Amino acid sequence: MSDQTQTDALAIKAIEEIQSGMTVGLGAGRTAARGIRALAEKVRLAGLDIKCVGASDSSDALGRELGLNIVDFATMETLDVLIDGADEADRELRIMKGSRGAITRERMLAWASKHTVYMVTSDKVSERIGTKSTLAVAVMYFGLASTRAEIRRLGLNGVVRRDLNNEPFLTDNGNLILDITLKGDEPLDDIASQLNDIPGVIAHGLFTREADTIMIEHDNGEIEVVERPSTEDTAGAG
Repeated sequence: MSDQTQTDALAIKAIEEIQSGMTVGLGAGRTAARGIRALAEKVRLAGLDIKCVGASDSSDALGRELGLNIVDFATMETLDVLIDGADEADRELRIMKGSRGAITRERMLAWASKHTVYMVTSDKVSERIGTKSTLAVAVMYFGLASTRAEIRRLGLNGVVRRDLNNEPFLTDNGNLILDITLKGDEPLDDIASQLNDIPGVIAHGLFTREADTIMIEHDNGEIEVVERPSTEDTAGAG
């Protein structure tokens, strides 16, 4: 592997179980890009035959540039594994997504994947998600005012995300993003369910049950792995 990839222990750990014949989801953002680069190097050196689906146009472009076989997700029923990053995580395996605005595709890939792996640096770990990052909610422009009014009725207030030119930020799917600051005491599962019930909400960044594995990169280079207990592990407990 290249010197840069050799030093990226987190990315190497995240992709270590990927083998020939697998279908792999590639998340969006800088941390996910580390996984994409490490995976491309592994494919090149080991001659793996895999198919990949990116969660954003940028992820697709990076994967193709590095020689990965990027396929259309419309043709794939399931994925073997998703490798992604997160804006924030806690040790209850809840994560916050949305800084890149790709939450709709990221949630779809997580939903379709047999196993999900999320990579974070230790500074993104909190006691409870929502304390270090805002909650991103992807909404349609059509009906924006009524959608925002319904979200406010839930006690949530958000601002429309804007780009560097002060224009409304648009996702790859053409949606707007509302960035909502949480107070810290909200019932996260209830909020997720309530947002799902609003027709104008396309997706949101509360991933409370999607993560199977969270890998945490500490400053000393240690990689901490937090796993969701399997059904077999919890069967008969109590």
